[in-house]
Amino acid sequence: MNLYSDIINKKESISIIGLGYVGMPIAVAFAKKINVIGFDLNSKKIDQYKKGIDPTKEVGNSAIKESNVYFTANEEDLKKSKFHIVAVPTPINMDKTPNLNPVINASKIVGRNLIKGSIVVYESTVYPGATEDICIPILERESGLKYGIDFKVGYSPERINPGDKINTLEKIVKIVSGSDDECIEIISKVYEIVIEAGIYKAPSIKVAEAAKVVENSQRDINIAFVNELSIAFDKMGIDTNEVVDAMNTKWNALGFRPGLVGGHCIGVDPYYFIYQAENLGYSSQIISAGRKINDSMGEFIADAAIKKLALTGKPIKDSNVTIFGLTFKENCPDLRNSKVNDIIIRLNEYGIDPTVVDPWADEGEALLEYGVNLKKINDVCNQDLLIFAVSHNEFKAINLEKLNKMCTNPKIIVDIKSIFNKIELEKNGFQVWRM
Repeated sequence: MNLYSDIINKKESISIIGLGYVGMPIAVAFAKKINVIGFDLNSKKIDQYKKGIDPTKEVGNSAIKESNVYFTANEEDLKKSKFHIVAVPTPINMDKTPNLNPVINASKIVGRNLIKGSIVVYESTVYPGATEDICIPILERESGLKYGIDFKVGYSPERINPGDKINTLEKIVKIVSGSDDECIEIISKVYEIVIEAGIYKAPSIKVAEAAKVVENSQRDINIAFVNELSIAFDKMGIDTNEVVDAMNTKWNALGFRPGLVGGHCIGVDPYYFIYQAENLGYSSQIISAGRKINDSMGEFIADAAIKKLALTGKPIKDSNVTIFGLTFKENCPDLRNSKVNDIIIRLNEYGIDPTVVDPWADEGEALLEYGVNLKKINDVCNQDLLIFAVSHNEFKAINLEKLNKMCTNPKIIVDIKSIFNKIELEKNGFQVWRM
């Protein structure tokens, strides 16, 4: 426990490798209590943080300015720490297989700067077994040190919900695991410095790894269930949200709603489970089916929009269509794995080049990632069709008068997130489609 004592007494620093939507909140939280080194390869991002700018909007500019985090893009600064937290993203490849390159590269960097007596904790999502089979050998090779003797390793899955200002880092139970009992105890004590909700000690690193991919796979499956219902109910002329409202009157209803499933967790983590299961000879059925359904929803929504245009007699090709929202979820600037892009691609196939509005998204990132030139809300007028894909607060604030000015007759709205009162809109001459 000497390492923990040294950390709490500020004789040792902890380091955070990867300062994005996960790493930055961790770094800022710890820096209120202990010494923190915040490392990221992106020197431009580091410069922003040093200026007190938070591009993720997770903690805010003021929190960055007031923070005592030592921001650096120099990997040798990691030698000043014996407790490392790796919080880099782990996306998927085009073929839906895990892309472990970020965590592999992070392991190489940490390994090159690893000193005896250190603990390395991985928070990045991986499939069960990846920490021990891939990361630890890299640490040993790069450092020349022996795992279990010279350094120890733990896994503690990140559970941060981007954009959520209620269920913050401190208020979410922290799962921890480690290479031995002493390692688990030290990791637990370090996280207890900032975690108020409590610590759950998993019996093994593999269990902790599996817990992360499973909790997001479970949510993915539940959303896939209501998404499948929405496809069937659309053919039956039934509003899925009205069905869910009725169903939710029972005490044990889960309350899931149909919608797009993107982002860096729910739309990605199930593929990590599927990959490893198939490597071991088991072909996933339920989880794979859920992913297939959720990945198809962008096309389904776009086709529904086209049908509404056709039924109203409006020309389809070159129709004026505006999509509200590009980020993967509401009140969050994160554009990673946004399924709104699937709607755009499908509309393009019909000869429609939609206008996209998103006050939360970075204009440069939207252009680079999706080739989208973002417009302002006030620029929207004379549109044949409005698609509300993300429920940003700014969109919820659009009143009936504004909606009328945005549309040409007949007025058509596709309300994916059920932002507006459907009955009120229909009373005022709008044709509304929602999932």
